[in-house]
Amino acid sequence: MHELKPGGGRVAAADPVWSSLQQWAQNKPLEIALRHKQRGCWLAWRWIDVLREVERLGAGLQAQGFGPDSRLALSGAFAPALLFFALAARRAGASVLAVAPQEEAAGLRSLLERQRPSHAYVASRESLAVWLAVGRQSASQWPLMLYARQAVALDASPWRVEPLQALYGDRAESPRAAHGLRSPRQLWSEEGSEWQPGLQLLLERWLLSGDSLALPEHARAASRDRRAIAPSHLLLSEQRLERLAEEIEAHLAPVGSWRRRLCDWAIAAPERGLRRLLKQRVRHLLGFRHLQGIERGDGRQGQRLAWLETPRSDAA
Repeated sequence: MHELKPGGGRVAAADPVWSSLQQWAQNKPLEIALRHKQRGCWLAWRWIDVLREVERLGAGLQAQGFGPDSRLALSGAFAPALLFFALAARRAGASVLAVAPQEEAAGLRSLLERQRPSHAYVASRESLAVWLAVGRQSASQWPLMLYARQAVALDASPWRVEPLQALYGDRAESPRAAHGLRSPRQLWSEEGSEWQPGLQLLLERWLLSGDSLALPEHARAASRDRRAIAPSHLLLSEQRLERLAEEIEAHLAPVGSWRRRLCDWAIAAPERGLRRLLKQRVRHLLGFRHLQGIERGDGRQGQRLAWLETPRSDAA
């Protein structure tokens, strides 16, 4: 679990992340801020849409007792709903707890009894079932408002569960279809709340820079969706970077083949001539033709991936 503490109390006006969102919504309201694939279709939110979504969600939470002293737990993939919850909490000056969706019952019970969140958003049905089981079995009970993507059947858990729509009422707006999948500076992330510092890093990198953010439909489709987006920047954990290195290796020719020897020859000195063209071809096939940088979000580069390193002369 990772806790984000914007400072407590009425900090929204002084929070640089929240202030940046307001700034982009005012200065470039109709530019695309966020893209996400849902049920096979790419959807888009403009900066003004993101601000309105967060304000509506915040108003719904406030009506259910959410405020500066509240503690919001978030569990799931980094998707629009989870990001909007995190931003609504920062707007209110509340604390945010990032809880890994893979957390098993015993570990989850220990975390929740120690942290005692007042509100929680749990993205997947599988994780929600674990949370409700913990609520039924916990020795020390406390009030917890749980939000899920869809309505769930009545449960014996002492915790109240409501669908997201209950927070929006008739104020929710549908995102628009994304007619274009690229922005000049396109940030990409395919993480979830299991990356402990990731949520705070993502919000800061996205909103302080004003770059457009794109997210995959789900983790299993990340490689496919990443190729469609062709991002300029990646924000990934070390674990995800290791998987990316494995993915690249799987796309290359087998070790010992003449094609692999050609790839090794090209990547050994890819600055010029035929080697440069070969590297550009491989980057294109992997969906990284526009990639300019790989970031961890804390100012340090992640694992070095030779095929993805961009010479200064290629940087846009």
